[in-house]
Amino acid sequence: MTENQKHGLELSIDSSSQRPLKIGKTTDQVFHGDEEEAETMNPKPGIQRYLVAVEYIGTRFSGSQQQPNCRTVVGALEEAFQKFIGQPVSVFCSSRTDAGVHALSNVCHVDVERISKRKPGEVLPPHEPGVVHKAVNHFLQKHEGDVTVVDVRSVPNDFHARYKAQERTYFYRLVSGPEALSSFEKDRAWHVPETLNIGAMQEACKVLVGHHDFSSFRAAGCQANSPIRTLDELNVCEVASTPYFPTSMERKQRQGKEESENEEPHSETCEVGFGIRRRHRCFVVTARARSFLYHQLF
Repeated sequence: MTENQKHGLELSIDSSSQRPLKIGKTTDQVFHGDEEEAETMNPKPGIQRYLVAVEYIGTRFSGSQQQPNCRTVVGALEEAFQKFIGQPVSVFCSSRTDAGVHALSNVCHVDVERISKRKPGEVLPPHEPGVVHKAVNHFLQKHEGDVTVVDVRSVPNDFHARYKAQERTYFYRLVSGPEALSSFEKDRAWHVPETLNIGAMQEACKVLVGHHDFSSFRAAGCQANSPIRTLDELNVCEVASTPYFPTSMERKQRQGKEESENEEPHSETCEVGFGIRRRHRCFVVTARARSFLYHQLF
């Protein structure tokens, strides 16, 4: 990957904690925020640095960062890498996620030295990214299976997944309606029984977009030196509720017909058959910025 290439990442929320989903891009420009300066890491010759994109279900994790006596995303990845190459490694994530938060694509980097198993001490050429992808996934899926590598690329040794992140995007899923939350949506959406006013929500989002002092939005434990942040995007839109499968009546109605681009969705007030779940309205709130304060959005 060249220094001008970008890599996206996304991360989501669980229903109980109402947390976010996220997208990030990486470039050759080092990110300087309130966090500590990126540590100088100069791997010795023979070590290859890889950029790894992973997705995970955060329900059974105590967050992404390594913690003693807790199951974490980084811990699971480091264990899988160690089983693959036969020696310990350190994984550095672009973004820290809390307990229960899911990721569609959180990126991290890791340094790997390929040592010959036949001749201990002999350093071999680095593995191709595709080999790393398949091998690490093999060990991840062999156990819990709630972390999956979705992409791997070779990057320069001065690349840092966290400090070269250009932007991060979180997505919050809300489902609205009086019906109980579907078992398939548990820990993957926030259920709001009341009717939501999407117009009012969109107007409220506009107030927060831009360069502001977000002191009242961050947690007491936030260690950032400045509460000033620039929120590049904050909006809400309605999307199709999922999971959803058409009823037999809907399938017959649509058979042989072309749907209009502005066709109204199936009304929640329509009569449905016994055992058929009435659909919720589903909304996605998107928040995008270069960096966020601790618990700034929830």
